[in-house]
Amino acid sequence: MFKKILIAEDHESISISVQKTLEELNIPHSDYVSYCDDALAKIQKSHREGEPYDLLITDLYYEEDHREQKIKDGKELILAIKEIQPSLKTIVFSAEHRSGVIDILFKECGINGFVRKARNDSKDLKKAVATVYDNQNYLSLDLKQDVKKLNSYEFSEYDITLVSLLSQGVLQKNIPVYLQNNNIRPNSLSSVEKKLNSLKEDLQITSNEQLVAFCKDLGII
Repeated sequence: MFKKILIAEDHESISISVQKTLEELNIPHSDYVSYCDDALAKIQKSHREGEPYDLLITDLYYEEDHREQKIKDGKELILAIKEIQPSLKTIVFSAEHRSGVIDILFKECGINGFVRKARNDSKDLKKAVATVYDNQNYLSLDLKQDVKKLNSYEFSEYDITLVSLLSQGVLQKNIPVYLQNNNIRPNSLSSVEKKLNSLKEDLQITSNEQLVAFCKDLGII
């Protein structure tokens, strides 16, 4: 089992709960910080002294207060830490539920586990720690189907661009102008209409408004 774990969590009550969970797993050494900058400093110090952490458990969103921070959230923290210690295992413990956001954390940030803050999250976190220790990725059961569903659609950058423009209030008939100005192809009105109609058909959605709402729920825009 892991020997040295760092917990980055800005809510003290949740941090205490996580620490208790780790004690039940007989983790011999766990440290706690409530700011991302402090987490990075601890990682740097431990790495420099040759006593690196085995696992980082971090929240995704941090509330701002009187203390100014260079690193604003968990995603930035993970990316900064990976530059120092690429092999550090990472579990995100967050109330986030949007599958698009979670999928990005695995694909772009290289996290090893995601546990949603919810009922029975202590048991879930125990499973995550054990699973990640065995070199497997972990995702809370209630989120697996949503992420699998997201990946089955295989949204391209072009798809996301079109839906993002719609969400910004750009009329469908005016989208080709933006695409042409930014050298994005295909950029004809017929191509835009064909792609949006195809997306709506695949997702069983009838309007552009529903398409935008669906993509916002997934967290991809």
